[in-house]
Amino acid sequence: MAKSIYDIFESKAIASYWTDVNANMKDPMIGTKYFPVSKQTGLSLAWIKGRNNLPVALQPSAFDTKAALRDRIGVQELSTEMPFFREAMRIGEKDRQDIETLLAKGEQFAQPTILRIFDDITNLVDGALVQAERMRMSLLYSGSIAISATAENGRPIEYTYNYDADGAWAAENTIELTGDSTWTLANKSTSDPINDLLDAAEVLAEKFGVKAVEVLMNTTTFKGMIASESIAKAINPNGASSIIVTRNTAKQFIQDQTQLTITLYDKMFKDEQGVDRKFYPDGYVTLLPSYALGNTWFGTTPEEFDLMSGNANASVSIVNTGVAITTIKEPHPVNVQTIVSEIVLPSFERMSDIYVMKVF
Repeated sequence: MAKSIYDIFESKAIASYWTDVNANMKDPMIGTKYFPVSKQTGLSLAWIKGRNNLPVALQPSAFDTKAALRDRIGVQELSTEMPFFREAMRIGEKDRQDIETLLAKGEQFAQPTILRIFDDITNLVDGALVQAERMRMSLLYSGSIAISATAENGRPIEYTYNYDADGAWAAENTIELTGDSTWTLANKSTSDPINDLLDAAEVLAEKFGVKAVEVLMNTTTFKGMIASESIAKAINPNGASSIIVTRNTAKQFIQDQTQLTITLYDKMFKDEQGVDRKFYPDGYVTLLPSYALGNTWFGTTPEEFDLMSGNANASVSIVNTGVAITTIKEPHPVNVQTIVSEIVLPSFERMSDIYVMKVF
């Protein structure tokens, strides 16, 4: 018996397809290295901790809203505790009939159209991963999370999570370089990145007993760092003006001098307005220890909580620990709706164990 559209666009099939594609991703998100993924039941904020294990302060927003139909990464609605992200795509009546017509000729004829729709749907799952990664990276350079969007129904939605309510972390664990010490081409004769890194590592060691082993930045910041003439002079004191220092040479030399492994992270995403943004922005450097700093906590979405136990018209599958893929058969109008939802927020118990530099 030939497959129907309801058999093909079922949550388990979509989850399997996304898992296979994601397993071969060549440019993975690195945030889970610092905030491993964990799962908790419900929405309780009590598990979400910031500096010194204090609860994270937040601004509340709306709940109990229907998923909006969108075709891009975006925030639709947020819960009043952990943030709630949900978007949907629909295979409408015309699309359904077109696919059924192709299926009648043979599954091979419908396969290109089916894969295109699968890719569109899995883009929603990728969007869910984007929200988790932008949160993790935001904590690593700002100590807070802030995301806003304009809802389809006209109500603005925004929220802020403050992991440093008393400002102590910003005062003790961050520094902003100024004047001729910034890592810019204009200051290449006066900047001193190696000593800046050594000073930052010393602060972590002396104030908090933490040994930094890694330094995170993007390539734009890295280029500003290795432009410093102090590095060429350190590599070749007698011929600095005549040598060409390659990126690999400079990187290895800095790592040898500081005992810090340099991690360059340039992965990007589109925000709610469709603007390309870097997960880790220009001009920031974060010194990190060898261990995890917190967890990426996933809660239980309404779809997982209410529909996974059994519903004749709905099917729910979970990927990446907490991202729910839900397919719903709608009798009128006749279509298949796919909803991707997540409730996610990182904890940051080891917030004091990093050091952030604003270098330009």
